[in-house]
Amino acid sequence: MNETPIAALCREIAEEMNVLICEHELQYYPRITAPAYGEDMGTIMEQDCFFLSRNVVPTASTEIGELKYFSLDEYLSESNQAPGAVIVLQRLKAGGYID
Repeated sequence: MNETPIAALCREIAEEMNVLICEHELQYYPRITAPAYGEDMGTIMEQDCFFLSRNVVPTASTEIGELKYFSLDEYLSESNQAPGAVIVLQRLKAGGYID
C-alpha cells in the first residue's frame, strides 16, 4: 500500500479505535525519537505526532484489548513503560496540554 504517514494514521485510528478522522483535521506536533519498546536493544523508533482539535469517543476494536487514558504520573507508575510514550507525555505536560 502506498499511503502517506498521515493517511496511515487516520486508517489505523479508524481500525483500532473506531474513530473516523480526516487528514485535514490533524495538526502536526513534533516527532518523537526513542528506544523502541519491546524490541532489541539499540532499536530506535521515530513517531510523528499530531493534535486533533475536536472531541471523539474512541472504543477498542477487536485488534486491541482496551483503551486507557493516563496522566504522566499515572503512566510512570505502570510496570511497563514505552520510552516514546513517556517522552510525548513529558512534552505535553511541559507545554501545558495535560496536567
